[in-house]
Amino acid sequence: MKERLVTTVNGRRIERYVDPSMRLVDFLRDELLLTGTKIGCKQGECGACTIIMNGTAVLSCIMPVMKAMDAEILTIEGLEKDGTLHPIQDEFIKGGAIQCGFCTPGFIMGTKALLDENPSPTSEEVREELSGHICRCTGYKKIEEAVLKAAERLREEKDD
Repeated sequence: MKERLVTTVNGRRIERYVDPSMRLVDFLRDELLLTGTKIGCKQGECGACTIIMNGTAVLSCIMPVMKAMDAEILTIEGLEKDGTLHPIQDEFIKGGAIQCGFCTPGFIMGTKALLDENPSPTSEEVREELSGHICRCTGYKKIEEAVLKAAERLREEKDD
């Protein structure tokens, strides 16, 4: 039996009837066609499915869809504005913190949640915050550097 879900995704109010046993990641990818959120391990271990829900980074592969009731959800697709990449996305590209790109959306969403809470993280704080994310090809040093550069850029933009 389907249940009514009302949520907001990337600023858009969504109302759908869904199977309550569905995972949030499947709702985002299959129902809303937001395929930037990746499915890696299906166990909440790799970070590829990270989204921001009510201001907090969450793993959507282990989140039941009904937990999204009345929530504010932000996915990687919601970061760019009017065709312009978010500074975090831009710094990941500029810094070579992407390679195959599979893990990148999860890292970027984790970074967004971190920088929203802590605009001036140390290298250690970045490593700790993103420790639940797995990257098999880029290496973590470039990712850490991109996060720190994005933090600096966001602080500068805020001061302008």
